[in-house]
Amino acid sequence: MAADKPVLHALGTGDGWAGDGQRGHSAFLFCLGGRTLLIDCGEPVSRRLHTAGVGPDDIDGILISHLHCDHVGGFFMLMQGLWLDQRTRELPIYMPTEGLEPVRNMLRASYIFDELLAFSPSFNVLEECEPINFDGVKITPYLTTHLDQLKNSFHDRHPAKFEAFNFVMETDTARVAHSADIGSVHDLSPLLTHPVDLLVCELAHVEPIELFNYLRTQKIGHIAFTHLSRPFRSNLKELKAQAANSLEGIPHTFLNDGDLIEV
Repeated sequence: MAADKPVLHALGTGDGWAGDGQRGHSAFLFCLGGRTLLIDCGEPVSRRLHTAGVGPDDIDGILISHLHCDHVGGFFMLMQGLWLDQRTRELPIYMPTEGLEPVRNMLRASYIFDELLAFSPSFNVLEECEPINFDGVKITPYLTTHLDQLKNSFHDRHPAKFEAFNFVMETDTARVAHSADIGSVHDLSPLLTHPVDLLVCELAHVEPIELFNYLRTQKIGHIAFTHLSRPFRSNLKELKAQAANSLEGIPHTFLNDGDLIEV
């Protein structure tokens, strides 16, 4: 599936609610620099990949932005599918620190043992500002404040890092940013220190007009809004009008499942 120009395939664009019958949960396939990379594994990612014609050996790596179930809930079915479909290539998987052992334990608990796999899953920790290299694609993770409120409320009872990440993907010819989930528009600043060809930006946890006004001051080739919260989506016509007025000509799309964007 790899392409010369960056291509985004929106597999799942829903918010954190249980579903509205139209949108799956967060899952995005990026093809750039000769690599095919999956960011987040909201369900039903396995079915969406199959429908998109993505074979078991096509994915070069998986990145999990954070451990909310709408971003990781389809991971285990994906791994079972890769086992049954006989993937053979090593699979690098990156996620927040606190997810590594629970995820590996859950795979074992669901009888997806390493010995059964025809491929080797390589589990790795995401580190802020520590680049990940995929043979021509550099991916840099940046922490967000998405889970800060939970951390402030529950850290004493549930010690954890409460990490959530954004990503910048760079090739020799393109720069793509993916917001995952944020807590403030300022979480986007590290992604936009240089112009980006495409920004995939969530729209559930910040006020739309604040986000639009912030983005119109940035150098962005195309904005793809995703993860619209249920209340925002219920007023989509008004939201689109606000975006068109505020973004002052910046090309933008409100993503639906299955959308393809080439930049």
